[in-house]
Amino acid sequence: MALAQRLDSLVKRHADVDLRILAETSRPLPDTAILHQLKKQKLSLKDGINFLMSEIGQTA
Repeated sequence: MALAQRLDSLVKRHADVDLRILAETSRPLPDTAILHQLKKQKLSLKDGINFLMSEIGQTA
């Protein structure tokens, strides 16, 4: 998979996780364990995005 395609995939997954976090925090009693897991996943995706952007030569 080309770097640009991989970057696009990570950006889409990052946005999806962000929506899942928003949905969970909108619940009357958000599950903190789920939120913690989603936030870790989002951070990991962001790290991957930043790495690929540096490989491609783009800036955030």
